[in-house]
Amino acid sequence: MTGETYAAYAEHTDEPRFTDWLREQSQPDWDAAVEHRFVKELGAGTLDEDAFAEYLVQDYAFVDELVGTFGHAVGQAPDMAAKRQLVEFLDTVTDEEDDYFERSFAALGVADERWQDPEPTDATAAFIDLPGRAAREGGYAETLAVLVPAEWIYESWATAAATAHGDPDSDGLPSAGMGLPFYFAEWVDLHAVDSFVAFVDWLRGELDAIGPTLSPHREARVASLFDRTVMLERQFFETAYEKPQATVDSEVSP
Repeated sequence: MTGETYAAYAEHTDEPRFTDWLREQSQPDWDAAVEHRFVKELGAGTLDEDAFAEYLVQDYAFVDELVGTFGHAVGQAPDMAAKRQLVEFLDTVTDEEDDYFERSFAALGVADERWQDPEPTDATAAFIDLPGRAAREGGYAETLAVLVPAEWIYESWATAAATAHGDPDSDGLPSAGMGLPFYFAEWVDLHAVDSFVAFVDWLRGELDAIGPTLSPHREARVASLFDRTVMLERQFFETAYEKPQATVDSEVSP
């Protein structure tokens, strides 16, 4: 993190967005996550299937906490329009995305007990702890500080992968489906479709609106949470390749 305040950033930036400042504060982990070997191999269809299966098991272990955190965000959201956006996204995660996980586990030969009762890696355990704690101990801004990078990183690498390795689908969106197993192609497409891209931009807008109103202490807290989320996303990709479990960096202080 550079330590530059948002006010200082905004003074020398055309059309500043609070979330752009947070992304810059999270470098170099941001670029390391969205350009990670894991996501490049996934988009190209060259990713080792055992590594992907391990990643999906760990990601599914995190989904339950993610759903709970979005539930917190629904309660914290300032108006019904925002609550509706969050509820609609929760419906996608608990329906379409959950179905994807179950079909993929079956296709990849992942035993039921492995994904239904997973043993989390250190990175997964840290990731499970972070969003719930941010939601319980902070307000809407702190919750968004975890949710925004968690979803924005996926939108960033997936749209890049779909553009680089796919052909336009009937709606004009680049699709990763050409010649790839469905569990690779659909995972990219789930995070590159127009509806997800629009949701991430809306989610960023929520944090863009509240960020500049925060006290210096809360601004620093939000930046720390955002930065730690990005770092854990990078480590999450890395641990898919690693045996035994990797050890994550020490906790960032609030």
